[in-house]
Amino acid sequence: MKQTEIYVNDLFCGILTEDEEGFHFGYDKEFLSNPDAVAISPTMPLTEKPYFKEMMFPVFDGLIPEGWLLDIASSSWKIDARDRMSLLMACCKDCIGNISVKPASHE
Repeated sequence: MKQTEIYVNDLFCGILTEDEEGFHFGYDKEFLSNPDAVAISPTMPLTEKPYFKEMMFPVFDGLIPEGWLLDIASSSWKIDARDRMSLLMACCKDCIGNISVKPASHE
């Protein structure tokens, strides 16, 4: 199982997990009660109900580099290009936009 923290506008918003079933994302309850909370994507509105998808959620998959940059990242960190969660965790700590990915502190 792999797990990482997701931040929106530098606020911790939830945990993304990959296990043998697929990908799970749940918003943090404290984040949901924050009046400044915004959804990470129009397709993933703020809710207490966790999200599940067999493949990586498009909002996170879109953060992963493509093309020659993916080749460099994959070879530099020795990560298979199909291992989307490991690539997200390695490459997306400080992305363009309002979403960032950080190591899970409470695994």
